Amino acid sequence: MYLSKEELVHHISTKPFRLVSEAADTLGVEAYVVGGYVRDIFLNRTSPDIDIVTVGSGIQLAGEVARKIGRGVSLSVFKNFGTALIKTKDFELEFVGARKESYTRESRKPIVEDGTLEDDQKRRDFTINALAICLNKNRFGDLIDPFEGLYDMEDQIIRTPLDPDITFSDDPLRMMRAVRFASQLGFRIESETFEAIERNKERIHIISGERIAEELNKIILSPKPSAGFEYLDKCGLLPLIFPELEALKGAETREGIGHKDNFSHTLMVLDRLATQSDHLWLRWAALLHDIAKPATKRWDPKLGWTFHNHNFIGERMIPGIFKRMKLPMNEKMKFVQKMVLLHMRPIALADNEVTDSAIRRLLFEAGDDIESLMLLCEADITSKNPEKVRRFLNNFRTVRERLAVIEEKDRVRNFQPPVSGEEIMQTFGLPPSRPVGELKDAIKEAILDGIIPNEYEAAHAFMLRKAGDMGLMPVKE
Repeated sequence: MYLSKEELVHHISTKPFRLVSEAADTLGVEAYVVGGYVRDIFLNRTSPDIDIVTVGSGIQLAGEVARKIGRGVSLSVFKNFGTALIKTKDFELEFVGARKESYTRESRKPIVEDGTLEDDQKRRDFTINALAICLNKNRFGDLIDPFEGLYDMEDQIIRTPLDPDITFSDDPLRMMRAVRFASQLGFRIESETFEAIERNKERIHIISGERIAEELNKIILSPKPSAGFEYLDKCGLLPLIFPELEALKGAETREGIGHKDNFSHTLMVLDRLATQSDHLWLRWAALLHDIAKPATKRWDPKLGWTFHNHNFIGERMIPGIFKRMKLPMNEKMKFVQKMVLLHMRPIALADNEVTDSAIRRLLFEAGDDIESLMLLCEADITSKNPEKVRRFLNNFRTVRERLAVIEEKDRVRNFQPPVSGEEIMQTFGLPPSRPVGELKDAIKEAILDGIIPNEYEAAHAFMLRKAGDMGLMPVKE
């Protein structure tokens, strides 16, 4: 974890930092690179965000840097916030003046005053994010670490620089950020910091859904997302921000028959999927695939515990969850709905004889998302019985092979029936009506069942036969 000054200088010897150094010395002000960029140098991670703090005007320093760059620079100034952003084709720099902050009980928006570097570091959320490296020429590469963030990185802990109760009460979003960093970095939340989250958890209600969703997305995209959700559960935030997920907790036994804890199962599925895909919305589908099990849980003396139609009910629950959490109500939500609705279909195929008709229907309904669906279903096999897991995965391989064969032969993925509704109306002189839909559906079903091939001539002939059965006759030209 330790880096010499020479190594730090090497990391900040690129053009952006040299430009800031020259501009700061020209203006006679102190300038530092701070926060996540510095942290990630020590963690050997890439960081896209470069934050520059100056003891003075961040806007003025940004203006001087932009002047030195000359052509090809974009300078955006945000006077209300005292910040500025420089963009070039090669890098981005965000500037702010060192400041100290105070808060009111009702808002996470601070009252801001000019401050020293120490004041600015005190307002940082965690010690690992409070490191700064000086960019002025006479101290270039000096590390300022007043809260021993380096030691916390070595010990892999998340800790606040100041009293955690004040830190989290002032800005409750930092509670979510603590969980997020622990999940992303594989760190643990230090005990006093964790207990302060427990004490201040109700303050999360002043945070907007958008900001909470942003942190949840980052937790979901962590290498091991379950760590973040387990922290949310243990500190008491989970029922406040995601009650549907909290409701999955618990196992019950009746007459010697038990069911698994669906919360633990869901996190296992999410972790397994995370090793195979970094697709955010597929990971959301893993998190939500069993979300309706509490609502559909029933005890049947003959069958034991059942969760009938939890995929259908789960699909219907998702718009409400997405709307409350301010997640996108667009094709991303529809993708999650589709995955939740279909997540049991490949499992059913793997459990029984795989028919061509069943494969065609799965291809038709999943469309271009078939590979995502298969990844989700394979992650959903979490049995502790290795023989059962091996059998299911082998069957899934068979399903994948059949999918490839049927798709190559019948081309049913995303297909539209070869005979359109317009042609049906013209052929039989019909207005838009129920018989038109029935004929179009009959052609689709015949193709999916393998009765006719996915070709125009066969579909047209089938349409004429089916129409005759319905008492419809083609109009004479």
